Amino acid sequence: MLDKLRIIKQRFDEVSDLIIQPDIISDQKRYVKISKEYKDLNAVMKVGDEYRGLLKNIEEAKEIIADGSDDDMTEMAKIEIEEAEARLPQLEEDIKFMLIPKDPDDAKNVMVEIRAGTGGDEASIFAGDLFRMYIKYCADRGWKTSIVDMSEGTSGGFKEIIFSVEGEDVYGNLKFEAGVHRVQRVPQTETQGRVHTSAATVMVLPEAEEFDVQIDMKDVRMDFFCSSGPGGQSVNTTYSAVRLTHIPTGLVAQCQDQKSQHKNKDKAMQVLRSRLYEMELAKKQESDSLKRKTMVSSGDRSAKIRTYNYPQGRVTEHRIGLTMYDLQNIINGDIHRIIEGLKLAENTEKLKELGEVF
Repeated sequence: MLDKLRIIKQRFDEVSDLIIQPDIISDQKRYVKISKEYKDLNAVMKVGDEYRGLLKNIEEAKEIIADGSDDDMTEMAKIEIEEAEARLPQLEEDIKFMLIPKDPDDAKNVMVEIRAGTGGDEASIFAGDLFRMYIKYCADRGWKTSIVDMSEGTSGGFKEIIFSVEGEDVYGNLKFEAGVHRVQRVPQTETQGRVHTSAATVMVLPEAEEFDVQIDMKDVRMDFFCSSGPGGQSVNTTYSAVRLTHIPTGLVAQCQDQKSQHKNKDKAMQVLRSRLYEMELAKKQESDSLKRKTMVSSGDRSAKIRTYNYPQGRVTEHRIGLTMYDLQNIINGDIHRIIEGLKLAENTEKLKELGEVF
């Protein structure tokens, strides 16, 4: 562990020097990347300093006990050793988790797509509930959200909604939400009081930069049309809405939420780029999953990941077997505990893979 901390200290010193260099400060992308590394390393350094401090205290206390000339000092030294040795295993565990290699996409912003699945109008209403849940969660974390495109349901909610999220470590948190979410409740239209099961699919796409995905505009067909609101009514009479079709893959992205055609085109291009990037990511995850079986983020869009049972006030996270009887708070955006549980499960798997590295 001490050897690992020495290597971390060397890199921390290098990054501390890099972050104040004029050529780094003037390059926004490099500066953001170096700042993120500095923050991560600084967190490890603080825990590492406490760890080294405790080891030093133990050595000094052992010297006092070996000397044995002062009974009171000897007794205090024994207590100090006992307390330090009780704290050390937790610090070692913390450092191990902090040193797990991070997914390079974790720091990226995202595009979130929510689509109503089986269940008709009730599925659309549930998609709307999920959308509001994520908007509240993002707001609580200080992240910025913006609707890119949506198709409203006939009885409320959304058949489909796409929104962007910007902030710190957005993908690193929201990536765990990808998959099929299932709801069990009595629909408002149900006269017999029977519980129905509906579903919605959530996709979380890391926002791709231009250097992540190269798109040849010769491969993209652009269509322009009038924005439309609920029930197909026209929102405006200008052709401001934009639909982009990537001919080689058949992927489609559209945006009609912005007022100008130019802004809609930029947003649609962001979505298209992210979908192409996610397609490559999915291939990589599939390839990785052949090498190792991970229960948390397999990338399988069809996997049922969570059930929201209203009659019981229960939310069950199927990937880690977590059940919480706190549905109202969770659907109102308090999903932090679930995401932290999923992170812990994934990091524990990664730690097992690393094995003897530590």
